[in-house]
Amino acid sequence: MQYGLPETLKTGQNELEIIDFRIFERKEDGSIYQWILGVNVAKVREVLRMPKLTKVPNMPPEIEGMAEIRGELIPVISLAKWMKIPEEEEFKKYLLFMEFLREKVGVIIHAAKRIRRIQWSDIKKAPDILNTRLNGRITGVVDTEEGLLLILDFEGILSDMNLLTVFNVEPDQERKAKKKLRILVAEDSAVARKIIKDILESTGHEVIMTESGKQAWEKLNEIFEKAKAEGKSVRDYIDVVLTDIEMPEMDGLTLTNLIKHTAGFLNLPVIVNTTLSDEANKQKAFSVGADDYLVKFDASHLIELVDKMAAKTS
Repeated sequence: MQYGLPETLKTGQNELEIIDFRIFERKEDGSIYQWILGVNVAKVREVLRMPKLTKVPNMPPEIEGMAEIRGELIPVISLAKWMKIPEEEEFKKYLLFMEFLREKVGVIIHAAKRIRRIQWSDIKKAPDILNTRLNGRITGVVDTEEGLLLILDFEGILSDMNLLTVFNVEPDQERKAKKKLRILVAEDSAVARKIIKDILESTGHEVIMTESGKQAWEKLNEIFEKAKAEGKSVRDYIDVVLTDIEMPEMDGLTLTNLIKHTAGFLNLPVIVNTTLSDEANKQKAFSVGADDYLVKFDASHLIELVDKMAAKTS
């Protein structure tokens, strides 16, 4: 069984499409609870029937083995094990074949229900009790007719399994910025925020961190009002905006679109920094005015792009 995936949405409209899938948990009374979960369609290449797995020694317990998909061997993760849910063999029916962060990975799921189109503004912060239950790895939650859908932070999940790679880290960390920049970062993942902050601050830049496109836009407007009151430009306070794409309340493409079409921000450089490595998303970023595009997590490339922005501001 294979599910076809839709074309990408219109750019900069603060919408996304997610795959609604399920993990089943059998309760003590024998009843089955369905976890309603979701992931951005852009991260999923296919939904497949469960393939044959080859066991590999010395791997984290959540990694069930390796599977050959389209001629490639990829690691296969048991999401139920990561969630600390006993997983019955009869439930292991489907595989999300995912590609993001330059990695290909399979994720075992118990059912694939539908593709939902939602507004980022409809995605809310997860309740603390749920966030604690899933190790803080929830991007946000959405009310549906079947209950609360949890959009998972797969960056954080890979990090929990030591599968997250930061590329091209300079071992001596002695490279310093040609010019110290003030960089406003919009990033909802705690794991990504720490990695980005460490990379930028290690080269001498100042980082102003926000946790969503909405927060970043509010911060920019605060800075605009301050600049206007002091007879200055926004560029006297912020040199570059670095934004993720996937964020609750307001996504990074909508944020970029606002910056590039609002008086007072028109010449503010924006770098889109995302897990989504496909050409379609890159072109979407440029179509809303992004100055550059970066796939997480390439430390050297990030530093080079920031240096390029520094040259523009000199």
